[in-house]
Amino acid sequence: MALKTMVAAALTGFALVCTPVADTAWAEGLRIVKKGTASQLEVPMNRAVVVESDVPFSELSIANPGIADISSLSDRTIYVLGKSPGLTTLTLLDSTGRLITNVDVRVAADVSEFKERLRQILPTERIEVRTANDGIVLSGTVSSAARLQRAMDLAERYAPERVSNLMSVGGVQQVMLKVRFAEMQRAVSKSLSSSVALGGTGLAAQTGTWLQGDNGLTNPDITTQDGALGAILFGFDIGSTQVGLLIEALEQKGMVRTLAEPNLSALSGQEAKFLAGGEYPVPVSQEDGVTTIEYKPFGIEMSFIPRVVDGDLINLELNTSVSAIDTSNSINVDGLSVAAFSRREASTTVEMRDGESFAIAGLIQDDFLDNTAQLPWLGDVPILGALFRSSDYQRSQTELVIIISAHLVTPTRGEALSLPTDRVKPPSENELFLFGRVARTQSGPASEVARQDFSGSYGYVMD
Repeated sequence: MALKTMVAAALTGFALVCTPVADTAWAEGLRIVKKGTASQLEVPMNRAVVVESDVPFSELSIANPGIADISSLSDRTIYVLGKSPGLTTLTLLDSTGRLITNVDVRVAADVSEFKERLRQILPTERIEVRTANDGIVLSGTVSSAARLQRAMDLAERYAPERVSNLMSVGGVQQVMLKVRFAEMQRAVSKSLSSSVALGGTGLAAQTGTWLQGDNGLTNPDITTQDGALGAILFGFDIGSTQVGLLIEALEQKGMVRTLAEPNLSALSGQEAKFLAGGEYPVPVSQEDGVTTIEYKPFGIEMSFIPRVVDGDLINLELNTSVSAIDTSNSINVDGLSVAAFSRREASTTVEMRDGESFAIAGLIQDDFLDNTAQLPWLGDVPILGALFRSSDYQRSQTELVIIISAHLVTPTRGEALSLPTDRVKPPSENELFLFGRVARTQSGPASEVARQDFSGSYGYVMD
């Protein structure tokens, strides 16, 4: 019975930790003594707590003075000072030497100021702060990885290298990246050349293409080189002199359109890779004359690491490339023809919000080549010099644009997703054999693409 009534030790710090008044009282260096018994006493480190007993005591002792220091203010009042984190025991004895009570004194870091600063900096986050030995433990759910890092940085200011993170990041943490590659290549080539042949009694002269075949002057027909296009022959006689005029005019135009739209999803902070293409075998010489084969990937390649920074803000580290086999630059290795690669790539880090797009790369290339060949002096003669001159020029234009769009995504039910093959209806046996019908596309986005007219001008290149 005596043990139940002897200690009226109300720890002011213990009571005030749970009440708003505590912070004000500690700031003034005062503790409010509250009556009551307690078997455990919470003391902030480097702070003092006053404990009051209902009955007088004559002797005090502390198990570990390195954790807490004590002194008696009267025969009923005890002054307890927290020195270092830990747990120790305070013992009270009466005048006869009998035990009044044992009180567990727990000294922990003072986190009241840290809690206040955390509420000021991150008022909307549900973060719980606890002490563990001489460190700080953070738990709860935060809305983004950036805010989690802010809470950790603030905690490090109060307990350097003694912060335990038990927080989790809520919200959408999966990112889908849509990349659009658009490349246009256009080439124009024009050439104009002429050849003259003269023949007669004791006279024979030939220029240009006339010299490329077995062409006798007695036969004005001409045989040009294989593959020659746009050749027109004029032949006539002036008295006993035969005259032949060959005009070759050629214009070539071509355009190539390349478009790819790979989509890929990944968890925040995790790398995702994508390849749509193939692998090309390349022979590699090793020691002792051994040749091995290495495979080089080509096509549409993409790898990225998304990081959801804050809310719908996404930090994106991206590597992407477009490559193709280029046989025009092939080489011979040990009797094998090895093709080269044409490659366009981009590597960057950007930051965008959900649904926004970025043009991360653009390449405009314009090559121009002209060439003139003529007979010396004769080609410089006005008007008639065109018969002894050959001119041509080539121009090629290329433009590449890479646009990326980022979206925060969540999983959905499988029934909500559709495949391109879902809209293709194969024919029945009657439709195939009796009516000659083949597979057809039902209504949907795929059918709209199939009905598009791709004639006309496309691309970014402008005259």
